[in-house]
Amino acid sequence: MFIYGKTAANAIAIMSYLAADPDRRAGSREIANSRKISQMLTAKLLTQLAAAGLVSGQPGPGGGYTLAQSAESISLLAIASLFEQTDPPSVCPFGHDWCGHGNPCPLHDTIVKMLEANQHFMETTNLAVFRNQNRPPPVSDV
Repeated sequence: MFIYGKTAANAIAIMSYLAADPDRRAGSREIANSRKISQMLTAKLLTQLAAAGLVSGQPGPGGGYTLAQSAESISLLAIASLFEQTDPPSVCPFGHDWCGHGNPCPLHDTIVKMLEANQHFMETTNLAVFRNQNRPPPVSDV
């Protein structure tokens, strides 16, 4: 079970594009076309990522976006937490407030292990995994 929503998934897709070639600037249209995300949403997410200090943008000819930090220093959790609640959800099949009050439900230990594994994955996986990954050639903004 992989727990984060569509907005965080789109933000991670954008960041993975930038991490693949961290020395190169990419425009929002190029990123949007490559990742099959609308340009308007891509621009909005890039603005939020820039406000959080994860990307830097340069306007004008030759401009575009790059990572503002090293790929090794940006975890998936750092990205997802900008767009999603990162506290574990209450997923007890017996309903909210069942587990933690007396005996836990039969799935409690399994669910806790799954949530802990996801948390660990999100904390320890950084954007360096995307460096130098093959990707389609950039789409011209012309």
